[in-house]
Amino acid sequence: MLATGCKSKKKLPKESPAFTVIETARTYRGTPYKYGGTTRSGMDCSALVFHSYYAVGINLPRVSADQSKVGQKVNINQVKPGDLLFFATGRRKNQVTHSGIVTEVERDDVRFIHASSSLGVTEDFLSNSYWKKAFLFASRLLE
Repeated sequence: MLATGCKSKKKLPKESPAFTVIETARTYRGTPYKYGGTTRSGMDCSALVFHSYYAVGINLPRVSADQSKVGQKVNINQVKPGDLLFFATGRRKNQVTHSGIVTEVERDDVRFIHASSSLGVTEDFLSNSYWKKAFLFASRLLE
């Protein structure tokens, strides 16, 4: 169990910045993964985050480690759609190497969109054992 409490799947208002960020990210679903890539022909996780937030006028750094230094850290039990998740997928256990955007928060799980090196842009659940183990922290850029 990751997220607890009385949270339910609520629809975001279409005019909210978080809705725009998530819907922008979802337009990239199926885009193949390409390390350093920034286009629909291939992109990495930080490019997905960069483009999605740029859609609401937020100009983020291009690399996940630098993106992780922006915004306010939030407890995983407090995350909302549009928040960022950061992961250590490399050999160093505490070094940010991957990022994703929260798309849904359910009572016992968090769904996020990211650019997976094996699947391209896709959505996963934080309860997945790989992501749960690699998770470092969440941050919020939108109120």
